Amino acid sequence: MRERLAAYVDWINTVATRLGRPHERVAPDPHGPLTPRRLRRTLAWHIARLPGGLVALAVQYGHLRTALSAGYASRSRGGIHDLLDIETARATADTLARLHDDLATGAGISGPAAARAIRSASHGPAFAGVLHTSRQARELLANPSLAVHDNPHAYLLCVYDRDKALCHRTGPRPDAPRLDGCEPLCANIARTDQHARTLIAHAATLEHQADSSLTPPPLAARLRHQAQRHRDIAAQHHRDRTTQEATS
Repeated sequence: MRERLAAYVDWINTVATRLGRPHERVAPDPHGPLTPRRLRRTLAWHIARLPGGLVALAVQYGHLRTALSAGYASRSRGGIHDLLDIETARATADTLARLHDDLATGAGISGPAAARAIRSASHGPAFAGVLHTSRQARELLANPSLAVHDNPHAYLLCVYDRDKALCHRTGPRPDAPRLDGCEPLCANIARTDQHARTLIAHAATLEHQADSSLTPPPLAARLRHQAQRHRDIAAQHHRDRTTQEATS
């Protein structure tokens, strides 16, 4: 396996050089050769934390467990199954901790799930730096009052309650949201001041693209419409926002 990984890195570097993209080469690792265990940890981290990673986790989690159970993961004491639980729990704990810190400094929050988000964030400090085992991770993930997921693509927090979720309209409702299917009217939505600022910034980017002389008029109209929607959502947040102090 180690030899195959090394060959894969060599292939990536060869292709990057051939395409004239030296900045995309895989640099020598100061921690030594890439090993299967380190690859599993990296994969779990990316699935749980990078933009879109939680979406992939919510949609593909079962597939990953099935596909990998017959592979190297099942032969390792630190298989990717446990790593996925740990990294997902750490990502959730980080979201709770950030929300707790923001609310403690007077940041605002809005949306139908705002009060639930504030209650969940109060538990954030309890998990800082304590998630080291898969058992600890599973205990956090099994607690429905801590199911807060940041969804940067939709500019919102999902304070997941499967009985209220609109992302699972039919069939059994799992214990994780489908973050690629957020519905604007879902009762699990909350937004922070940071989400509102990001919406405004993205609206400005869309308007800049629409004003370009290279943008076809139909596309420019769609971009302006989307930008206005972002601004409307941000304005709604500022009208409805509350704070931790106001709800205590």
